[in-house]
Parts: sequence; C-alpha cells; structure tokens
Amino acid sequence: MDLTRRGTMDYEPSIIRDSNPMENLEKQLICPICLEMFTKPVVILPCQHNLCRKCASDIFQAANPYWQNRGTVISGGRFRCPSCRHEVILDRHGVYGLQRNLLVENIIDIYKQEYSSRPLKKGKHPMCKEHEDEKINIYCLTCEVPTCSMCKVFGAHKDCEVAPLQSVFQGQKTELSNCISMLVAGNDRVQTIINQLEESCRATEENSQRVQQELCEKFDALAAVLEEKKNELLQRITGGLEHKTSFLQALVQKYKEQLENSTKLVETAFQSMEETGGATFLMNAKKLIKTIVEASKGGLLEKIEEGFENMDSFSLDLESIMETVRAIDFEAEEEEEELNEEGEESEEELSQEQTVDAPQ
Repeated sequence: MDLTRRGTMDYEPSIIRDSNPMENLEKQLICPICLEMFTKPVVILPCQHNLCRKCASDIFQAANPYWQNRGTVISGGRFRCPSCRHEVILDRHGVYGLQRNLLVENIIDIYKQEYSSRPLKKGKHPMCKEHEDEKINIYCLTCEVPTCSMCKVFGAHKDCEVAPLQSVFQGQKTELSNCISMLVAGNDRVQTIINQLEESCRATEENSQRVQQELCEKFDALAAVLEEKKNELLQRITGGLEHKTSFLQALVQKYKEQLENSTKLVETAFQSMEETGGATFLMNAKKLIKTIVEASKGGLLEKIEEGFENMDSFSLDLESIMETVRAIDFEAEEEEEELNEEGEESEEELSQEQTVDAPQ
C-alpha cells in the first residue's frame, strides 16, 4: 500500500458514492506503517495524520536510537510523519505525549461490529491452485510460499517444514514494519545531510563573494599606488625637461645677442672700408679694429655637453617588478599542498608502522 496516501481522516467523496462504502472505509482506517487496521490506542500527529501508538513508538525509537537507553528521560526527540514527511517534535513523554484520536477509535469499533455481523463472502480467502476447494492456511518455511493443508499431507510440500499462516504473517508484518521504520529514519538522516550540504553551499558562495571583494579592493589599492607613483615620476620628468629647456633657451638668447652685436660691427667695418680719405679712415680704424678683436675674444660663450638632450636618466627597468606581479598567487594553495604532502607522509609512516607491528 502506498505510504504517501493522504491522512486517514481525509475522507473522499467517493466513499459515499461507492456502492460498497465499508470497503473504502476500511482503506481509510489502515495504518501507513503496519499496513493493518489501526490498533488502539490511535494517536493523532500535529499534521492531522494518525498512527498506531506502537507504530509511532517504533518510528520514534528508530529515529532516536539512544532515547530509550537514557534511563530517566529528561529530553524529547523528533521523527517525520510517514504520510506527509512533516517533522514531529516530541517532549520528554515521547509518543505518550501525543493526543489520542478517540473519533478514529470509535469508528474502528463501529466498523468491527458491522464487519463481524456481515456474512463472509465466498471466495474472498485465497484458495490453493492445486486443491481448488482448499483454503491457503499454512506457510511452507522450506519453499517460503503459502500453501494449503492438503499440499502438506499429499502434495508437493509433504516433506517440507511448515508453520501456521498467522504466525508467519505476523512475523513478516513486524519485519516489514521494522524495515519501514529504518527506512524512515534513514530518510531523516539523508535529509539532515542534504540540509548540511545546502548550508555548506550557501556558506561557500558567501565566502567566495567575500574573498572576491577583498581581492578587488587589494588590486584597486595596488593600482592606486602605481598611479600615484606614475604621476610622481612624470612630474620629475617634466621638471627635468623644464630645467634643460630653460637653460637652452637662455643660451640661445645669449648667442642671438652676440650675433646681433657682431652683425653691427660688420656693417660698421664695411662703412669704414668705403672711406676714401686716409686721415679720416685712420682716425677710426684703430678703435674699430680693437673693438672687433675684443668682440671676437668675448664671443666664446658657454656650450652644452654632448648628450645634453638625452633623457635616459629618467628611464625605468620594471621587468623584475612585472615578474613579481605575474607571480602573485593565493597562499592557500601552497598551504593545502603542504598539508596534503604532510598527510601522505603520515599515512606512509602509519602504514610502515602497521607493517612492522604485524605478527609474522
């Protein structure tokens, strides 16, 4: 029977419309754990689904294996409803703290009274295929199949070990109920692991966002330092350029002044050469010659050194720094590798010790 059926009190309209409402009512009174009609006392869960108290106790004990060994119970536990998977939280009283569903218990009593008053329908009990008039009433333990008494006396199971059908029936029902309880408890543990993994996933995403933000901030700070340093060096280059250009411009101005004075002297000398009178020429020639000689001597102005225009003193070698930047990496990888290496070495040492200590 499907364990995910709706709650026992969620009666469907088909019960009323069906020609045999008692059979449908019986389906509504089946416990989803033992697959039998509810055994009193019947407890109702917070999700409004019902269970036999014994079945509820079995699920609770399977989901809380240490609860029954605590001696004086001072705490509760939890388990999940087998019908809707709703988590049921119990106090220190365990399943005895759940409320009894007296309405369902009364319906069960009425149903049993009605069922006992009805005549048995012929053919409802499974019949033996080999002996068509014999009901299946025993269980062959050897072949692990239900059979009839005639098969044991005269038939294929005469040499087999058999047992009453009801005892095997109850045993397998109990075994199936225990398996269901273990499965439900296992599902709870799997759900807990899923929740832990989902929480780890969320934490990993949050940590990733945090380290990404930190990385961006550090690289932005590094870029700011580089930009600041670049502006500083550009200012120094500009200062060096202004110093050299101002010196050259001043020197050019001096040479222009010298050239202008020299040009004037040349014009004066040409005018003197045009003088035809000897006396007049001689009166000015000596002074003019002296002025030209002095101008020639004073014309030795300052000169720039070879390579004065070179700006190589402001060049940088950033190759080593670029290599350092390219080598930037996360320290955690190195630490993990070291931890992995240490773990492998420890495992090898432990394996060697076990080999030495092993008995010959």
